[in-house]
Amino acid sequence: MTPLGEILRDEIRRDGPISFARFMDAALYHPEFGYYRRVRDPFGIRGDFYTAEQLQPVFGILIAEQIRRLRTSMGDVEEFTVVELGAGRGEMAGALSEFRYVPVEMGSRLPEGIRGVVFSNEFFDSLPVHVAVMHGGAARELRVGFAGEWFTWVEAGSAPEEVECYRRTYLGPLTEGRVFEAGLEALKWLDRISAALESGYVFSIDYGYTAKELVRFPSGTLMSYRRHQALKDVLKDPGEQDITAHVCFSALEGYGNQVGLERVALKPLARTLVEAGEADQFARALEAGSPGEEQQRRLQLKQLLFGMGETFWTLIERRQVRE
Repeated sequence: MTPLGEILRDEIRRDGPISFARFMDAALYHPEFGYYRRVRDPFGIRGDFYTAEQLQPVFGILIAEQIRRLRTSMGDVEEFTVVELGAGRGEMAGALSEFRYVPVEMGSRLPEGIRGVVFSNEFFDSLPVHVAVMHGGAARELRVGFAGEWFTWVEAGSAPEEVECYRRTYLGPLTEGRVFEAGLEALKWLDRISAALESGYVFSIDYGYTAKELVRFPSGTLMSYRRHQALKDVLKDPGEQDITAHVCFSALEGYGNQVGLERVALKPLARTLVEAGEADQFARALEAGSPGEEQQRRLQLKQLLFGMGETFWTLIERRQVRE
């Protein structure tokens, strides 16, 4: 058993089954044993997964162009700032170096009075979620217990009111036996973003769904990643594998609107990248110093447009200048 597994096992034995949000938060962000707190790099060929940010420089060039367009739409903004949530290894820092660039990680505070863009790539999918199942027309919470030598799912009582409210507001009626996640932590981050953003945009890239598409996930969307394999057992080896949940864009959009963020666009990542590169026919993105580098950039562009670009979404929300 992993060191974090021992900590969570003892907590469950002492206090009873814990919420999955508690389990996921510890598995990813425990200060000593959390997956994202370890020394080992989770990204790339020697890690457990890739993100679009590893496809450099093409991804960075196209995202920077999209952000330039957002800056232009704001007019002559002094101290235009790009805040990146979950910057990780800082792979976007070079691409965004023409702007005032501020990386923000989990547990860090957002700068105040932002005029510019709050950007994220695969940030919201890594935030802890609550899990519930529909029984008798109401949500019942699924908590994490421990039996024998394994962490197990335990159906507890009625889901907390905030989980049921999330379900009613953003997901609507669900069929008997359907498992769903409530991204309450994502909504808290929108609160923080809205409070910090004086004017500008929230530019979020992630994989996810709208409420109408939830029918595709009768067992929920939780998934673990380890050594480039997707695994359904998210309770195994806490701290040693990534855990993600698809992002509910209906919730991000709906709650964003409540806190003053107006939707500008929700579209596939591929379309966002095409729009960013169409002015010069991707010349800047593909410009290279050698034939080998040019080929590498073309492969990156292909993967972005026809791989990730078809499964990831872009949500752009705007805050007007505060009165």
